[in-house]
Amino acid sequence: MSDKHQVTRIRRERRRRSLTVSERIELSPSMVRLIFTSPDLADFESAAPDDHIKLFFEQPDGERAMRDYTPRAFDNAAQSLTIDFALHQAGPATEWAMRAQPGDRLGIGGPQGSTIVADDFDWYLLIGDETALPAICRRLEELRPGVPVAVVAVMDSASDRFDLPAREGLTVTWINRSEGDEAGQVNAALSLPGSGEGYVFIAAEAEVARAIRTHVIETLGHPRQWVKASGYWIKGQSGSDKNIDD
Repeated sequence: MSDKHQVTRIRRERRRRSLTVSERIELSPSMVRLIFTSPDLADFESAAPDDHIKLFFEQPDGERAMRDYTPRAFDNAAQSLTIDFALHQAGPATEWAMRAQPGDRLGIGGPQGSTIVADDFDWYLLIGDETALPAICRRLEELRPGVPVAVVAVMDSASDRFDLPAREGLTVTWINRSEGDEAGQVNAALSLPGSGEGYVFIAAEAEVARAIRTHVIETLGHPRQWVKASGYWIKGQSGSDKNIDD
């Protein structure tokens, strides 16, 4: 068995934490960054850039809504956690984030686990919409220096774009959802390097992610085992996500 491209899975015990908003930053008209602080974050762990934590939102009817979000950044010493909220569809998370201000409190849980992909590929292709950009941006910051990375990012329009983390060997292609078929635009923009072994990450609306995954594997010929595709949301359904890898 090859030692290359190993995948390590970590499981953790459930842990609930109570956080307080300390700072609000508007990244774009459709993306807001909230920085939270809490003594509960002194032992927070997140080992993979696409980890998910549960956020808990109290509803007027007394029920509690739960949504999955990516830990964008965290600092144990400063007891802080950063979460970027894509304001892409109505729901309890978007409604809360749109009005959240310093001093507001939020409960979170997890991450319950991490899937760590070895950083030993020759190149990376990261594809996603606004819901995936926190995970993509974190991966850009955590990959080893100098490895070539291509990002294909989908937003509603050009006005929703914001600066991604800068790094040597990075190319970025922006797709405007408002200009036509999302999956078709992405697939038309895709090409793979002619040599080397690469890792492809795809996260978007479930059917869009599925169509892109099919194109990458069946049309572009990329090895199935080096593609990770997830539906971070499902059109017409609030709070849904779906792993679409076979």
